[in-house]
Amino acid sequence: MNPEPQPPLLLHGIPFSQPVRAVMWLLLYKRMPFRVVPVSPGSKSEGGSRSPAYLARNPGGTIPMLEEPDTGFVLGEAHAILCYLSNRNGWDDVYPTDPRERARVDWYLHYHHRNVREASIGLVAPKVRKDLNIPEEMQQAARGALTRALRAIDTGWLAQSPYLAGDRLTLADFAAYVEIGQLQPEFTNLFDFEPFPKVRSWLARMKQVDGHDDAHVALAALGDISVEAPTMEALKDANVSALKVVKQRVAEFS
Repeated sequence: MNPEPQPPLLLHGIPFSQPVRAVMWLLLYKRMPFRVVPVSPGSKSEGGSRSPAYLARNPGGTIPMLEEPDTGFVLGEAHAILCYLSNRNGWDDVYPTDPRERARVDWYLHYHHRNVREASIGLVAPKVRKDLNIPEEMQQAARGALTRALRAIDTGWLAQSPYLAGDRLTLADFAAYVEIGQLQPEFTNLFDFEPFPKVRSWLARMKQVDGHDDAHVALAALGDISVEAPTMEALKDANVSALKVVKQRVAEFS
């Protein structure tokens, strides 16, 4: 007798969110059935990440949050989710079991938060989250941190290998690309990558990874925001478009 199929994983968040995209892309890449449950970041109303119901399950009020419907297990923070999914499903191609190879992946995942992650704080958030009122000095500091991080990646991590943790694609690349890649001309167009040739080659390589286009529909739909900030309606429409595409893609392999 065949075991009962497991219900699809629930991924709480929105496709425009950088950390949500990282998890979404990994699940698409691995053809793992899941469903996105829309959660409005920063909102205290029902369906928001700061609502009492959401905070009761994810005290940090962040997205994404992963939920296993069959067990009730929930987990927040994208990097924790990426590692958990890989451990649970034996995806040792993207999260190696060899201690030293895995440590290289973890090295980048830990480095990411106050370096590459600054791409969202310094460049994207001021355009799409006016409500945050991010001070100009904080934006400038974030841009500086991102530039230094890209220089380190270009002359360090990518100097001798095609991917961040070595010769093959790993979780480090998924996590880094959703932040760095969002700034490309075909998406938000908020950063000039000309000084970073290794990063440019890596970006082109990552675009060929299965699931890239489906995971980045929201960005493609929104387009260039370098001159004019998008309206809330445009952001909503971009997320809706992405949700439809992801649902269609998942239906093909679930």
